[in-house]
Amino acid sequence: MFLKSQKIILGVFLLVAVFVWRAVFVGSSGLLLVSFLDVGQGDAIFIETPSGKQVLIDGGYGRQVLSRLGRVMPGYDKSIDLVIATHTDSDHLGGLIEVLKSYDVRTVVENGFQDNSVLLAEWNKEVEKNGARREIVKAGDQFILDNGVSLKILGPFSEDIKETPDKSNEVMVVARLVYGETEFLFTGDIERGDEIRLASSGAELKSDVLKVAHHGSQYSTTRLFLEKVMPVYTVISVGKKNRYGHPHTETLSRLASIGSTLFRTDYDGGITFMSNGRFLSLRR
Repeated sequence: MFLKSQKIILGVFLLVAVFVWRAVFVGSSGLLLVSFLDVGQGDAIFIETPSGKQVLIDGGYGRQVLSRLGRVMPGYDKSIDLVIATHTDSDHLGGLIEVLKSYDVRTVVENGFQDNSVLLAEWNKEVEKNGARREIVKAGDQFILDNGVSLKILGPFSEDIKETPDKSNEVMVVARLVYGETEFLFTGDIERGDEIRLASSGAELKSDVLKVAHHGSQYSTTRLFLEKVMPVYTVISVGKKNRYGHPHTETLSRLASIGSTLFRTDYDGGITFMSNGRFLSLRR
């Protein structure tokens, strides 16, 4: 009898622990969570909506994303609703291949670019094995993720898709996440030309949080683009002492000139923003 009581108490304790874990570390209580994961020289952004829908934008280079997801998702959770590949560079797509091997993915969003690379062949194979639904997106598409939570696709432009470019970077998936009065802009690796096109497109760009394009490359983050976005916070996903010299001093200077608070994954590690639809708070 005593042993049975102990088991009941232990079971209740574990159940409470799960709810506490979710309340502290995972989106709940009407909060949207946006986590910029530290995956070295690459991008990986995890989103959880107030009702628990999960989105992963890019996955870095290799398996490191799996351990990083373990910090923002409970261990028992092995499914992700939406995986977005902004383009097919290995420092964005490579980790997503590992995610497909480890998680059940409902929908994969991509730019439609195809070539004869080994990486893309492996990606196609793993998407098929996973059974995820594939969706090719263009500017103007939108995903309603939750009540009051939308993800608007700003790029690629449809004319770029039709022209079947030589480089995946020319058909970058760019997206703006909105929850109430808070906004996040995810830019992948877009460069100066696409930033100018976006700034001239009439699309709403103003956002509280900007994911700085291409790891802080000098060829991105133009002043015109920054003046359209006017971010309160900016995040650079970048590896320590990387061989590309990212982020470039010119980019850092432009960011400083607009007074945005900057976070870098090489200095700050992973960064999580929480929103109740009106205000943002930060967890590091």
